[in-house]
Amino acid sequence: MSVDSTWAHDVWRKQLGLPDNIVLLSDFNRDFGKAYELLTTSASGMKDILRRAVLVISPEGKLVYRWDVPDPPRLPTADEVLEAMRGSAAVT
Repeated sequence: MSVDSTWAHDVWRKQLGLPDNIVLLSDFNRDFGKAYELLTTSASGMKDILRRAVLVISPEGKLVYRWDVPDPPRLPTADEVLEAMRGSAAVT
């Protein structure tokens, strides 16, 4: 998910050659970023951008895993995320 428009996502999809069945989500109005307190200001001064984050939300809507960092390009390991998903029954 990004704060980019769906039109920007379409261009990005074409440039990367992504298939149409890959869903790209936009938080253009920043509602998701506000709800999960992910909005930040970049080092260059860009306001209300989304921090790099991984959220695992259970089928019941409970946040079971959160990883976010204001200084990309760090990422969590896939094992961390998969373990959280398995524990929430989001992935079988």
